[in-house]
Amino acid sequence: MDDLRKGCPWDKKQTFESLRHLTIEEVYELSDAILSKDMDAIKGELGDLMLHIVFYSKLGSEVDSFDIKDVINKISEKLIHRHPHIFGDKEVNDVSEVLNNWEKLKLKEGRKSVLEGVPKSLPPLVKAFRIQEKAKGVGFEWEKREDVWEKVIEELNELKFEVENNATKEKMENELGDLLFALTNYSRYIGINPEDALEKTNQKFIRRFQFIEEQSKKDGYKLEDMSLNEMEEYWQKAKLSE
Repeated sequence: MDDLRKGCPWDKKQTFESLRHLTIEEVYELSDAILSKDMDAIKGELGDLMLHIVFYSKLGSEVDSFDIKDVINKISEKLIHRHPHIFGDKEVNDVSEVLNNWEKLKLKEGRKSVLEGVPKSLPPLVKAFRIQEKAKGVGFEWEKREDVWEKVIEELNELKFEVENNATKEKMENELGDLLFALTNYSRYIGINPEDALEKTNQKFIRRFQFIEEQSKKDGYKLEDMSLNEMEEYWQKAKLSE
């Protein structure tokens, strides 16, 4: 990185701000590799992400703010502080106690709200999941899974009511948001990450839709000229092919 900053015109121009969107892209590429269970791709994407960490550290050192050693020491100190059950005399019985202690320690560090640690720029579905996890960390949580499902049904019925009564777009939007939030909450109770589940469904839809495109073209049809029933027949074939 020292050599790149000295000799490469592109690397010379980079700043924290210019690298930001590229780092986000790298994280999503790592996510794709993980969902694909492609270990070689995961290895490569981790290298790309590590490059960014080194790059940011280099930028920090150039303004005498921090270097890579400071970055590593900082996370090491944080891990020690937030794992008193490993590096101290605190005892825990399960994962939930670990998470509860984690959030309480954050508040002791000066945070005014347990939700301060949720990045504003997170995608909404991921943000909803993290908000709920944070709230759970201090005990703000439904006791039974069945109660959460009842909330999902309640929100679904409220959305249905607003739609059927031709409510304003704002009211329907609010109810849809409540329903998505409730579904996200329920996903936690059944041990499923909603972001992963939705992405897998996205990929499944892409595979099946592209099957329709390819097979109908082989059979001499144009997709735009086909009826929904005709496309549905190919959709069922796509499902069978899987």
